[in-house]
Amino acid sequence: MKVIAFYLPQFHCIPENDKWWGKGFTEWVNVKKAKPLFDGHYQPRIPLNKNYYNLLDENVMKWQVDLANKNHIYGFCFYHYWFNGKKLLEKPTELFLNNKNLKTKFCLCWANEHWTNTWANGDVKVIMEQKYGSKKEWKEHFNYLLQYFKDERYICNNNKPLLVIYRPELIDCLEDMLDYLNKLAIENGFNGIEFAYQNVSYALSNNYNEELFDYAIEYQPNWALELRKKSKLQILKKQILLFFEKNMKINLREKMQEFKKLKILEYDDIWNYILNMKPYSKISVPGAFVDWDNTPRKGKRGLIINNSSPEKFENYLSKLIKKAKNEYKKDMIFIFAWNEWAEGGYLEPDCKNKYGYLKAIKNALEENKEC
Repeated sequence: MKVIAFYLPQFHCIPENDKWWGKGFTEWVNVKKAKPLFDGHYQPRIPLNKNYYNLLDENVMKWQVDLANKNHIYGFCFYHYWFNGKKLLEKPTELFLNNKNLKTKFCLCWANEHWTNTWANGDVKVIMEQKYGSKKEWKEHFNYLLQYFKDERYICNNNKPLLVIYRPELIDCLEDMLDYLNKLAIENGFNGIEFAYQNVSYALSNNYNEELFDYAIEYQPNWALELRKKSKLQILKKQILLFFEKNMKINLREKMQEFKKLKILEYDDIWNYILNMKPYSKISVPGAFVDWDNTPRKGKRGLIINNSSPEKFENYLSKLIKKAKNEYKKDMIFIFAWNEWAEGGYLEPDCKNKYGYLKAIKNALEENKEC
């Protein structure tokens, strides 16, 4: 069973973030400024030994790779930011590519959204626009990806490199683009590309076309949250109607602000939903999540999945491994996340749980004889 962790390269300074968010901005800024919002709320999250690392230091990635290998993590899925030829946050992945002593498998996930300021204040303002172009631009993108595809550490199946696309429904030329990228891969000695999509928003969109993809990664907890919400839609409609019947004279603007307040869900509830989900389709790949708390980014507009622990995570992951083999018939699990510190999803050691979540992965895999 290949446990692959999503990896965020936002832990170093770039000129664009200096301009948009202030000199010296990295994800650590959000992490450090977080505050507890109620008694027992675990914030701020503090890395073990206050290891607020800089990903431009190659020793950091060596430490990360060693830590992952010791705990049976198969590899990383690095987020890749490409805006019609403009790269952002690319340096850590390029440093990894150039250091052949970093012995772990990896793949790329194209985070193909606009960059906006939504996480900061809730009012959408595009600060880096995503455009998709045509064959000229697609070829430029492929030529950049090719250096990764050719690396012996890159995750390939049947001589097909795995490329994850975060939100395919945003790509108006999706089928033509994927066909062309596949053609270029064949021209460069591969048997094509294995395409995967990640976000549930594609599966629920009007543009959904399962045949374009080899894998549907059930990125958790987002898949569970969205499908759970969808399944409760009829109940919710009735509640809304009842609400307006009783409150016709309310100030709707004020009420909408109330709806945006902090949401708190239970870790056990979300994990039980995941373990009881049927595979969404025949191409589904199961997903796991360590924890979730995005209040370092969103404050009181955030979502907390409360009462997580390494012990619970180990138990649930062990069950998911069995489910992956028996129901999904897959040998991969994608996990949120290696280092999403500002969203509460990280395997790296912190002051509270030390190496607990990493050991949980190791134990769950060993229990299932999957390492």
